[in-house]
Amino acid sequence: MGIEWYDMIARKNGGYKSTAIYTIEGISAEEIFEQRLTSMLPMFNSVLDAGCGHGEFTRKMGRIGAAITGFDNSLEMINIAKSSLEEALCDNVKFVYCSTKGELELPFNNDQFNLIYNRRGPTSILNHSRILKSGGTIFGIHSGALEKVKERLLFNGFINIEIEEFQNAIYYFPNEREFAKFLTDTPGNPDYTTPTMSNELQQKVKEHIFNGNIGFREYKYIRRATKP
Repeated sequence: MGIEWYDMIARKNGGYKSTAIYTIEGISAEEIFEQRLTSMLPMFNSVLDAGCGHGEFTRKMGRIGAAITGFDNSLEMINIAKSSLEEALCDNVKFVYCSTKGELELPFNNDQFNLIYNRRGPTSILNHSRILKSGGTIFGIHSGALEKVKERLLFNGFINIEIEEFQNAIYYFPNEREFAKFLTDTPGNPDYTTPTMSNELQQKVKEHIFNGNIGFREYKYIRRATKP
């Protein structure tokens, strides 16, 4: 999946977010991640949001008081983030266009941050432990590449590794149209809202029936580790 997908979603939805309507049954891992991060932030003074998207979540965390730098490798996302920052008048949050790989290599100093959080951003941030201070924390939530994340944590020398899996929350959709929008707004998926994807959508619906309704079981994991 290339950066073009994220640029497309930014133009289509105004950021890295879904326009689908749904309700959640159970406690979402996203909610747990936000609660834990919120309690952690006052303990850190230099924070990096790795893969900040359009910056909405970064600004929300910035209101807690920490100095936060958000980066993303989608220029469309960063442009939205910077524009919204001007309107929000946040003086402790800034956004940078860069990447964990390729020509936009991270322009940060060694030991610059004492917390790096990663809300569904690139797991390759784990390969850049140089920018995290000794004793610093790296904290994230993801929905895939669990084994790769474990390998990267160990390979890059992180300690106190904690990984917790969540799969109890179910997203319920009022109709097929909203489910199609949700699928379409999932990274790497085709546009299930188009007539040409009708058969594929029907198959997806059959695979996601919970208690007689269209639903999607959330699978995500939260990981935390320390740089020695």
